[in-house]
Amino acid sequence: MDGDSAVFDHRDHPDHPGWKTWRLRDDTRFNSVVLGEMIVRVEGDKCRLRMFPERKHTNLQDMIHGAITLSLIDVSLFAAMRTLTHGDAGPAVTLELSTQFIGAGRPDEPLDAVVEVLRETGRMLFLRGDVVQDDRLVAAFSGLVRKASKK
Repeated sequence: MDGDSAVFDHRDHPDHPGWKTWRLRDDTRFNSVVLGEMIVRVEGDKCRLRMFPERKHTNLQDMIHGAITLSLIDVSLFAAMRTLTHGDAGPAVTLELSTQFIGAGRPDEPLDAVVEVLRETGRMLFLRGDVVQDDRLVAAFSGLVRKASKK
C-alpha cells in the first residue's frame, strides 16, 4: 500500500532513494519516541524496515539493547502487513512473537528487520524474519498478527 493515510506517513523518502518513510503521523507515539526515524522498502516478497540506532538505543556494553531489537521486530510485522498484504496495520495487534537473539547489534550502522509473510487467513497473518546489519545476523523471529475486525 503506497501513499499517506490518516495514521501513517508512507511516501518516497527524500534522502534515501528507493525507500519510503515509515512513521506515524503522531510523533508522540512509541515508534517515533523510542525507535526514531524508520524507512521501509519491499524487496521481492519481503519487507525491509530500517532504523538508525543512536546512543539512547544502547545497553551498558555499548551494543543495541535487546528491547530495541524486539521493538523493531514488532513494528516490522506491521510494516510487512501494510506493504506486502495491503492490510490495515493501525488497528491490528500482535498475538505472538518468538525471537532468538543470535548476535549483538552495533549502534554505528543501520539495523534492519527483513520480514516475509508465511500465510494469511481472514483474521491472521503469520510472519517470520531476520534482524540484520549488513550480512551479520542479529536475531531471527516469527510472529502472529490478528487483523482488525471488520466493522
